[in-house]
Amino acid sequence: MNMVFCRGCAKEIHSTAVACPQCGAPQATQQSFASGPAIATGNAYVEALKNYAVFKGRATRREYWMFVLINLGVAIVFGVLDALLNAQGILANLYSLAVFLPSIAVGARRMHDTDRSGWWLLLPIVNLVFLVQDSQPGDNRFGPNRKGIN
Repeated sequence: MNMVFCRGCAKEIHSTAVACPQCGAPQATQQSFASGPAIATGNAYVEALKNYAVFKGRATRREYWMFVLINLGVAIVFGVLDALLNAQGILANLYSLAVFLPSIAVGARRMHDTDRSGWWLLLPIVNLVFLVQDSQPGDNRFGPNRKGIN
């Protein structure tokens, strides 16, 4: 029998209780997602690299923009290393080639999160507007909402 503590009165209650029988405080419900938690590893960059060729499903706004931010930082570091080693951009170009497919995949999944096809990535200004929008609440044709919003 799984027992947890009430969020309101700290009395011990069953883990499946929706509300505390003592004080009536609503309890957090455990949600399971068909496509897994929003970020399983805790690092959006690693998560996007693990799903480097997955074009199905949805990616949260946080997952996408953290990938972009970390990717930009790594690219800058490789650019500086190229300059220091006089490598003529070879390291930065190899890195850009290595993350090309994961970048497209996470972008397509981000478009799916706003209930749009990944093909919208081909339109330069329009895709930026869609990439900054919040997730569509609830399920859509690309799967369940990974943030747990219904």
